Amino acid sequence: MSTAHTRARADKRAMQHRLFTELSAMFGREVPLYDKSLLVNRVVNEAACDLLGRRHRGFGLSAEQLEKTSGERHGAIRIGTPEEYRWIAGFFDAFAMRPHSFYDMTALGAKSQPIIATAFRSVLGPEHRVFTSLLMLDCFAPATAARVGEALAQRRVFTDRARELVLKNERDGGLAEDESEELIREGTTRIFKWTGRARDHQLYTELSDAGFKIAADIACFDSHHLNHLTPNTLCMDLYTAAMKHCLGELDRATFVRRAERALAWLRATADRHYMLLHFRHLDADTIDAFEPGDVSDQAIGGIAGALAERLGEADLDLRGLRHSGFKDFTEGPPADTPVLLRQDSYKALTEPVVFHEADGSTVPSVHTARFGEIEQRFYATTPEGRAMYDRCLADAEAARAKDPGLVQRDFEAYEARFAAGFAEFPKTLPGLLRARLVFGRYRATRAGLAAAGTIGTTDVAELASKGFVDFEGLRYEDFLPFSAAGIFASNLGQYGTQAAGAERRTYSAAVLEEIMGRAIVDPNVINRGLEAESLLETYRDLGLLERLNTEDRAGLEVAVAELRQVLGDG
Repeated sequence: MSTAHTRARADKRAMQHRLFTELSAMFGREVPLYDKSLLVNRVVNEAACDLLGRRHRGFGLSAEQLEKTSGERHGAIRIGTPEEYRWIAGFFDAFAMRPHSFYDMTALGAKSQPIIATAFRSVLGPEHRVFTSLLMLDCFAPATAARVGEALAQRRVFTDRARELVLKNERDGGLAEDESEELIREGTTRIFKWTGRARDHQLYTELSDAGFKIAADIACFDSHHLNHLTPNTLCMDLYTAAMKHCLGELDRATFVRRAERALAWLRATADRHYMLLHFRHLDADTIDAFEPGDVSDQAIGGIAGALAERLGEADLDLRGLRHSGFKDFTEGPPADTPVLLRQDSYKALTEPVVFHEADGSTVPSVHTARFGEIEQRFYATTPEGRAMYDRCLADAEAARAKDPGLVQRDFEAYEARFAAGFAEFPKTLPGLLRARLVFGRYRATRAGLAAAGTIGTTDVAELASKGFVDFEGLRYEDFLPFSAAGIFASNLGQYGTQAAGAERRTYSAAVLEEIMGRAIVDPNVINRGLEAESLLETYRDLGLLERLNTEDRAGLEVAVAELRQVLGDG
């Protein structure tokens, strides 16, 4: 047997972490403001942990733990052709990242874009993900589609060696560690690297002027350059206020006032469920062992003041860096509704580009596409919860549209008006679970185990209220297309595009699955299965499994079987 076949395969998840560490370093070299935004996020998360340590005495993070908590990343890339998309899917497979969910960005009304997408991530416990779009040429008039297709046909993003490695991973089920490192280098030196080189300035200009800036970003460049690489924050409103202050958009007094409001929100909401959601290395028993503490208004003022001092130091004065300011408002639900995710960003930078024309001439120009997103993740909604979210978002968006200038005139009034659209949502995890709006994971408590065989109900909410069952919420691991489109729109200065194709096409997940040659994972199947698995174990531990009605038990068992099928396919 050859040496190649006996070499140990690298751990794909470990190599995934290496990939994103290298991508973050690459992006930081390319975009200095990104590196600075990571530093702002770190000091904001330190301030949040200061408050959390006072509220939960005994809690604290080492520098390494804080870096890991802050270091989760998601990114976005835009792909031009089905062939390129197949190679990208194979690349991510080498790092245990499978496609999740289907997003039709062509059907978002005023925020539509000519792309469809999926997100590549690990199935369980993902820490990194990449929202990966595909340009749909049939959204364009035939003549434009032909020109874009011709431009894309001239580039070859994957080298021969990168293709060899992708094919070897597919054939052998993995790569050796040095081969994985080699594929990472292909990613950071070619596939995802920004070069500042482009082609066909006339096509670029025509696409941009016609409202297809995303198409221009895809068709006229040599690589699948990262559009953003997003870190994780512990308190979104604190981070956005800090970035606006560092960019010169908020004076110190306004920043301190907003920081105090954000920290007061954190004090009110950072219960054991918040801690379980945001700190994966902690379990319920560890959190319950922390002593409860009080955080006075004076203490909050002190934390906000100390944070203002730190942000005022020279290394965080971002006004001198190239920037276009920060978004006016955060996308997603309001701060008091802990579902799905909230995301914000500094606006896309205008960067120098040199167009290399077919006749050998060059055209110096600029390009505006890459921005700096931030996110905070909350609980994964059930289909019923997602439907309620969509209804509430529509109401909140309608209220915003009636007075679009309110966000700048009176930010606090804007926040209150937007939040009113979500009034019907429960604001705590127990309430969300009781209403079956989010997915949870359950376990029998010591009291429940002691009472096993004598418990008279199988209602999980009642079991929890009696102290027989403990629970946590499952975190949302995916994307919100409407929010993503809002980020795109604000960064591109382009609120929606009108398809120019001969007829409006309806896209489905099957389109991308055929292109990739692999199935798209439905996150609801994963979350429903994880919840069902925990419920079956809990009922078994409490001696209640045989008391479940046949239909309920069968439903749980089917959900677990569907989960195992997805995991087995991976």
